[in-house]
Amino acid sequence: MDVMSIATSLITAQQGGIQQQIGTTLLKQNLDAQKSAVLTLLGGAQQSLANVGAGVGGNLNIAA
Repeated sequence: MDVMSIATSLITAQQGGIQQQIGTTLLKQNLDAQKSAVLTLLGGAQQSLANVGAGVGGNLNIAA
C-alpha cells in the first residue's frame, strides 16, 4: 500500500464515524420527540399547581 491509499482509507473511516455520530444524534432526537408526543396524547404530563389556591391538590382526610 502506498501512502495515498492509506491516507484515503483513514479519511474514509473518519467520515464514516462522523456520519454514524450524526445519525445517532438524529435518531435520539426523533425518539425524544416521539416520546413527548406519546406522553402528551396519553396525558402523562404532570399538571402544574403553581397558579391555584392554597390547599388545592393536597391530601384530603376523609376519616374524620
